[in-house]
Amino acid sequence: MTDARHEAGRHPALDYHEYPKPGKLEIRATKPLANGRDLSLAYSPGVAEACLEIKADPATAARYTARGNLVAVVTNGTAVLGLGNIGALASKPVMEGKAVLFKKFANIDCFDIELDQPDPEKLAEIVCAMEPSFGAINLEDIKAPDCFIVEKICRERMNIPVFHDDQHGTAIVVGAAATNALRIAGKKFDEIKIVSTGGGAAGIACLNMLLKLGVKRENVWLCDIHGLVYEGREVDMNPQKAAYAQATDLRTLDQVAEGADMFLGLSGPGVLTKEMVAKMSDRPIIFALANPTPEILPDQVREVAPEAIIATGRSDFPNQVNNVLCFPFIFRGALDVGATTINDEMQLACIEGIAALARATTSAEAAAAYRGEKLTFGADYLIPKPFDPRLIGVVASAVAKAAMETGVATRPIEDLSAYKRKLDGSVFKSALLMRPVFEAAATATRRILFTEGEDERVLRAANAMMEETTDRPILIGRPEVIERRCERAGLPLKLSELEIVNPENDPRYRDYWETYHHLMARRGVTPDLARAIMRTNTTAIGAVAVHRGDADSMICGTFGQYLWHLNYISQVLAHDGLHPVGALSLMILEDGPLFIADTHVHHEPTPAEITETVMGAARHVRRFGLTPKIALCSHSQFGNLDTDSARRMRAALEMLDTAEPDFIYEGEMHLDAALDPAIRGRLLPDSRLQGTANVLVFANTDAASGVRNILKAKAGGLEVGPLLMGMGNKAHIVTPSITARGLLNMSAIAGTPVAHYS
Repeated sequence: MTDARHEAGRHPALDYHEYPKPGKLEIRATKPLANGRDLSLAYSPGVAEACLEIKADPATAARYTARGNLVAVVTNGTAVLGLGNIGALASKPVMEGKAVLFKKFANIDCFDIELDQPDPEKLAEIVCAMEPSFGAINLEDIKAPDCFIVEKICRERMNIPVFHDDQHGTAIVVGAAATNALRIAGKKFDEIKIVSTGGGAAGIACLNMLLKLGVKRENVWLCDIHGLVYEGREVDMNPQKAAYAQATDLRTLDQVAEGADMFLGLSGPGVLTKEMVAKMSDRPIIFALANPTPEILPDQVREVAPEAIIATGRSDFPNQVNNVLCFPFIFRGALDVGATTINDEMQLACIEGIAALARATTSAEAAAAYRGEKLTFGADYLIPKPFDPRLIGVVASAVAKAAMETGVATRPIEDLSAYKRKLDGSVFKSALLMRPVFEAAATATRRILFTEGEDERVLRAANAMMEETTDRPILIGRPEVIERRCERAGLPLKLSELEIVNPENDPRYRDYWETYHHLMARRGVTPDLARAIMRTNTTAIGAVAVHRGDADSMICGTFGQYLWHLNYISQVLAHDGLHPVGALSLMILEDGPLFIADTHVHHEPTPAEITETVMGAARHVRRFGLTPKIALCSHSQFGNLDTDSARRMRAALEMLDTAEPDFIYEGEMHLDAALDPAIRGRLLPDSRLQGTANVLVFANTDAASGVRNILKAKAGGLEVGPLLMGMGNKAHIVTPSITARGLLNMSAIAGTPVAHYS
């Protein structure tokens, strides 16, 4: 890194660590502590009950304390990143960062513990003494060979997982990348010759792992700063290096590179030269993992070996070997089954999970996080990206399964499929709530038409539909554009497998424009205008397709204005006896779901339209397996204002009372009264609404849409919808901010037969 680049990045990095609050961690309570009763439960005398339970049965510590989800990141600061022996205190920012990664990627709580103890045996004694506090130990940045000593003692004496991430985390990710690199190169572990540089903890652990994957010991050639590790060498040796000593007269890396299939570098910059690469086998595998400057730069490799498969430790080149692909998820699986150790089988399961995920279709979330990169399995995409949200479900469940199969799990999981769904639900916030909808949709196969079929989000949703559901996507778009964008996004969609409506050239074009003209002839639409609309207006094309029965439901709105789309849908589907009632948005919040209506359709709804919105919302809420509790919201509170919106709300309440629906509703009221039963109880003690409302219906779209957007922007709300009520589930209009997963959720809603919720 140049001095200029270093200086440019220095101040932002320091500011990041200092503001708005020093450091990267804080402790938050998980239980309320608001009154004397809470205090008596959290501390004396109530805390004694939990203490006595744990004394009687130590395993209950996982039930009554945070220990079962608590990891210690422990270091003495003797080998920190590329900084070397900087001491325990100076290593603290790195350990805090590691703790943040545990929380971010696997929701594991973590304490960073920096110990000023250079003696490995004494360090191990301290770590072992901490076993009552933690569910697992992550050793970090301890120099070799001391790290081997510390880990060995701790693993032998402790009855919880002990994992040295610099060794085993690196080894696991290298193993996954090597698995896929060999697949692409058409080679096998038991046939390849490996040349490695770096005899430290990570290098030795990677070689040990490659042996477990099938590499033959005699085919491994280890070099360090002194040259080849050979039998009889005495300089800078330890038992770990000696295990790879070769009986040979060769002494240098240049000599042993001849015919090598794979180079594994965990050493320093410039160690491997182009001339050495040229001596290697065809399509060599080059893992140059030194940071920040690799043993050889990828461009230099390609000068002499254009077909080489390359990985580095840097994020600005393809195939970054990053431990974050492994450690959060292997700990997640180990903690969840109460594993007593992390054994070889668990590590190998982790490797296979990571490798298999790279071979699968890239997730939309990873594609969004790494926009502009081609994330398609191949030489430049051997392992998934850290922000692929599928990692936790795939890897942690594989690790948990291996722990149970090898007998080291003290709390086995009965239903691994349910466990994986729970893990997926922790990152896909809509997953658990959408499950009843997907299950209902699976009872029938429906044809879901996407009017903006060239959009990458739509293509990803269509691919997910074909992989995960029984519904069939129909795309409106130009086939050549769809094909090109699928290829660019790394999607396996084939035009031959898709039903496409090509607005430029479709055999149904005449039928469509004639149908549209017939429906709209007395609304000013001439034959010429009908022809033009059926060539250019994909929303109108979709509505006609649904009207004719060529599709069961349509989804539009990934660009454009909501009411513009609604106009064309209403024009066509009104002839099927349908009319829009209102738009219902499901907001998934930290404390549960909240439905908002009407966010788009009726700007100033009449009492009858408000009543229809309430009735429709109740039907749709039940689709999610929830009991509707509906609040009619206004700036008037139970009749205390005589304004237009208050009068409309009160009139709607009277209509509902007359209809006697089979769900709970109440109004008109402020938002705080709807969401806080204590406030509502003081104002209207005999309110028919008990508890917290889960549906808020407003008197105008400004209020409804404003609340929806505030919840998204400030409360981290995830939106499902909006659902267009009143159209018999034949049409839904989304908003331009929708994600690919949001479109998949909408396809499940559109794919549910009306009988399931009407």
